[in-house]
Amino acid sequence: MTFGERFRSVALFEKLGPGLITGAADDDPSGIATYSQAGAQFGFGLLWTMVLTYPLMSAIQLISAHIGRVTGCGLAKNMGDVLWRPLVTALVAMLFVANTINIGADLAAMGEAGELALGSGAHAFTIGFALLSLGLQLFIPYRRYAHLLKWLTLTLLAYVAVLVMIHLDWRAIAIGLVVPRLEGAAAVTTIVAIFGTTISPYLFFWQSAQEVEDVAQDPEAEALVKAPDQADAAFGRMRFDTFMGMAISNFVAVAIIVATAATIHTAGGTTINTAADAARALEPLAGKFAFLLLSLGIIGTGLLAVPVLAGSAAFAVGEAHGWTCGLEHRPQEAVGFYTVITLATLLGIAIDWSPLDPIKALFWSAVINGVVAVPIMAAMMIVVTRKSAMGKFVASPLLVVSGWIATAVMAAAAVAMFVLPG
Repeated sequence: MTFGERFRSVALFEKLGPGLITGAADDDPSGIATYSQAGAQFGFGLLWTMVLTYPLMSAIQLISAHIGRVTGCGLAKNMGDVLWRPLVTALVAMLFVANTINIGADLAAMGEAGELALGSGAHAFTIGFALLSLGLQLFIPYRRYAHLLKWLTLTLLAYVAVLVMIHLDWRAIAIGLVVPRLEGAAAVTTIVAIFGTTISPYLFFWQSAQEVEDVAQDPEAEALVKAPDQADAAFGRMRFDTFMGMAISNFVAVAIIVATAATIHTAGGTTINTAADAARALEPLAGKFAFLLLSLGIIGTGLLAVPVLAGSAAFAVGEAHGWTCGLEHRPQEAVGFYTVITLATLLGIAIDWSPLDPIKALFWSAVINGVVAVPIMAAMMIVVTRKSAMGKFVASPLLVVSGWIATAVMAAAAVAMFVLPG
């Protein structure tokens, strides 16, 4: 690669922002565990879900970004203007609970990965990673922190790198991507889990809030309802950022499913309960280097996802209560906002030390996310089509149709969580 090509690649990467970070955070350790289980148990048979979820997650994340950039306010504030406020408070409370459980599961997976890669002391690693994540949010200026998060997404390449080390049946992979297959109730349950971990409410709040945050950091930028002349450039950047971010997210998810399908499933299959289980199971099949790559990838994606989970909860709670919110503020300037971040992270540590089964915790977190996502997505669709909120920048008919389809699919998934046996 020439210097000019390298420069253009870096310049292209620099154009990516909230969409890239949101998409990468979607592949957190709990997501890795879900995708690994899909590959280990069903081989290439559920790859088609990644093709299906890409347009759905892209549409709903673009709507989240659209609302934030146009109105200059986050989702909770806009939802409060549309829904009954006690309902918004209940939804935000459920989001906080789900995010905290997810933080706990992710921190536990990071601690276990640290122990696998570097030696004993899973709980010590868990505490260390939690405090590192919290310290970055509290003491590093937003612009530098956002830049760090962006480059941290490169840890996701660990899962792609593993594919180079193993033999792949490309014909079976192609069939898995385009031919939907269901192998009993267990496969349906896994599909529900895939939807729950791919299209999650915390991602909606984070991307919308980061659009607001980016405007606050740019002295020349304003909410589009106040500066309509900035619309063309803003919408073009958001579309590129979101579609690329979600593409990277799903590409990595495909890599995880393929890697576990080609190794663990082919070798007879096993139960994957955590992301660290997947790394451990891959070691005798893909080699020590692949094992270390995946262990470090779990730590990297966890460091990326934990602040997104804690931050999205803080934005939701803070906006719902009218507090000063934003990572560009110092802790003393946004006490409530940073208190929520700290509380969510510390409770996540407590979950790691509790007798609570992490797999059951993740399941109920997925249930809560699946239920909460539906009214939140419906509220987002109402907001993005309201001229009173969006002015002349209401969503296009194509985006509206896509958003409602995504909402209907998530509603079906939420119903399935309750009606499926086991």
